[in-house]
Amino acid sequence: MQDNAILLQTLTIEQLQQLIGTSVRNGIQEFQKELQTKDNSEELLSRDETCQFLKIDSSTLWAWTNQQKIKAYGIGARRYYKRSELMECLTLLKK
Repeated sequence: MQDNAILLQTLTIEQLQQLIGTSVRNGIQEFQKELQTKDNSEELLSRDETCQFLKIDSSTLWAWTNQQKIKAYGIGARRYYKRSELMECLTLLKK
């Protein structure tokens, strides 16, 4: 019942440390790359992405844009919304 067992008998302590160090470094580098791509607060969202992000209907997004509650950016007939500005528009509700 040792299907997932790893035998370390042939490895020296230095080899094991090097193996662990390399694995940890690679994991950290991948995590940093992922954070850099996802932590783009100036990311532009399409209408559909904005509706999914705010969990609202497209008619609500249209109304909020016309009421200037949310700022939209356009290229031709397309509209985009900045994720950082959407987060700023959210207000804390007090009970």
